[in-house]
Amino acid sequence: MIYLDNSATTKPSKEVLTSFITVTEKYYGNPSSLHGLGSTAANLLDKAREQAAAIIGANKDEIIFTSGGTEANNLAIKGITESVKHKGNHIITTQIEHPSVWNVYKELEQKGFKVSILEVGRDGRISLDELKNLLTKETILVSIMHVNNEIGTIQPIEEAGKLIKKYSSAYFHVDAVQSFGKIPVMVNQSLVDMLSISAHKFHGIKGAGLLYKRAKAPILPQVTGGNQESGFRSGTQNVAGAVSMAKAMREITEKFNSNHVNGLKAELIHYFSALPYTCILTPEAFSAPHIINVSVPGLKGEVIVHALEKEEIYISTTSACSSKKAEVSRTVQAMGCSPEIAKGSVRISMAYTTTKSDIDQLQKVWSTVIPSLLKGIKRK
Repeated sequence: MIYLDNSATTKPSKEVLTSFITVTEKYYGNPSSLHGLGSTAANLLDKAREQAAAIIGANKDEIIFTSGGTEANNLAIKGITESVKHKGNHIITTQIEHPSVWNVYKELEQKGFKVSILEVGRDGRISLDELKNLLTKETILVSIMHVNNEIGTIQPIEEAGKLIKKYSSAYFHVDAVQSFGKIPVMVNQSLVDMLSISAHKFHGIKGAGLLYKRAKAPILPQVTGGNQESGFRSGTQNVAGAVSMAKAMREITEKFNSNHVNGLKAELIHYFSALPYTCILTPEAFSAPHIINVSVPGLKGEVIVHALEKEEIYISTTSACSSKKAEVSRTVQAMGCSPEIAKGSVRISMAYTTTKSDIDQLQKVWSTVIPSLLKGIKRK
């Protein structure tokens, strides 16, 4: 089996699983309990928070553990807008956000917020000039994803942060679910107020994530109860999830070799560029090392996915959160591509464990399977 759908989820590492199981079996006390077992769990949680914070350049009190990226995004966006809506009702995001941001913005629009959508160019990048022109005194929040989950485009987060702070008093939220572990993410070197991360995107377990919240960012909790996570996210904490996530963060920081993965990506770009029936949608510049999106006009992306699956090669179409809905990619369309190209697009996403032989086998199978599918269409 060759797994090339790492943007959807990754295989948990053995060390992460060992960490999760050990905490689950031995240190299962409720961290809010007063007895020794509870205190031990609380200490482990505190250590995990400290480690996670250090890796992204934050203070440990700025880390809120969540169930994943979707909850972190919801907490950031809803939490801020509800907290400062008395200061304005204008919020900004991009055309190519993940559904956990895009749909929240649409929900807020229905509640009376004025939503501005930043367009993207053929390379999937926003225009900083457009961002500057959209910012007003009424702007209270800007959400921009760091790396797009479908095409891999890297947004100019640092430059955007400077504009936001210069021309407004808005808070800046960044969805870093696809970027953490692949490109540098350090909040102390940016003007980001909130940043979302999900463990299963870098060989952690599902159901664990975090939201970095700058100390001065005033968010209102979206889940109320026992006031865990400093009151921002109530509910008994997932200690094993937090500890194993901190472990996964340390591991990916140490093990991800961008030169290795970029080399594999370059090989794929060279291969697909030579094919007359395939077009590359991922830009060569300003894109993450692990994602490449290509299209075969005339075929449907899901047909390509299932054809490769028969050869035990696993890729995907759009975001895993949208792929089963058979919708044409909003991201690819936003880049100005035709509906035919959008329908035929697929995503290949690698991990640090991906090998050259994996990529060689993908090319070998692609060269046989895809022309056969195209011939089948012509015969019809």
